[in-house]
Amino acid sequence: MKYIGAHVSTSGGVDKAPLNASEIGATAFAMFTKNQRQWFSKEYEKETIKKFKENLSNSGILPKHILPHDGYLINLANPDLQKNKQSFGSFVNEIRRCEQLGLDRINFHPGNHLQKFNENTTADEKEKVEKIALKRIADNMNKAISETDNIALVIENTAGQGSVLGYKFEHLAFLINEIKDKSRVGVCIDTCHMFSAGYDIRDKNNYEKTFSNFEKIVGFEFLKGMHINDSKVKLGSRVDRHHSLGKGEIGIDAFKLIMNDSRMDDIPLILETIDSSIWPEEIKMLKKM
Repeated sequence: MKYIGAHVSTSGGVDKAPLNASEIGATAFAMFTKNQRQWFSKEYEKETIKKFKENLSNSGILPKHILPHDGYLINLANPDLQKNKQSFGSFVNEIRRCEQLGLDRINFHPGNHLQKFNENTTADEKEKVEKIALKRIADNMNKAISETDNIALVIENTAGQGSVLGYKFEHLAFLINEIKDKSRVGVCIDTCHMFSAGYDIRDKNNYEKTFSNFEKIVGFEFLKGMHINDSKVKLGSRVDRHHSLGKGEIGIDAFKLIMNDSRMDDIPLILETIDSSIWPEEIKMLKKM
């Protein structure tokens, strides 16, 4: 069975998220646990936690179908020791907020290595920089796992813009392989990011080829969620620009294939498309597929 929703607002308090999800007909949702552009926020009040759990119970949405996202400032690959430490502290804070709400996973972008390449930089030199940064991310993940309980760290694939890591399935696999407790790690596949990074899913043949590669390199046992987005940019553009379903370069067929693929059952499938006013219609459309 498919569980479909969107990244809903927590304006007025995190306890409002289940209510906002229910209003759009969602059976899953994503949210930020705090202001995504702040390093830290004040702790949840007990009443807020209580209301969140009550509203969630009334919505019928299960914790495993919620995909909370960490803040945008966090960069676990930052080569600056002090800034890396700040990112790690904020990341652990986000994990603990998920624990307080009774959730079981947190979605995060792996990070940026922040080094600039030029036309003389070789492929081997680029790969070496990426590997060092990926190892830095993995070390932070292992440390965060050792300091927290239960929450799975769900790595999101990226479009690969600038110095962003995670645009290759091999990057995701590297991080997973480095994690000591495999029960605490997973991945989230964003369809727009995937397409922009060069993975084609527009028709059945390319869809099967791409996800066959995903199975070989990463493994569907680690798939903990998806972001369901069309793309404003062309295949392999390496730019992160979401679009409404069927209105972008990916087209509608890919989403029909996802909705009829049992490998995507029982995980949160989350819209981050550009027009939130049509999320109810997009959710209905996906359900009909």
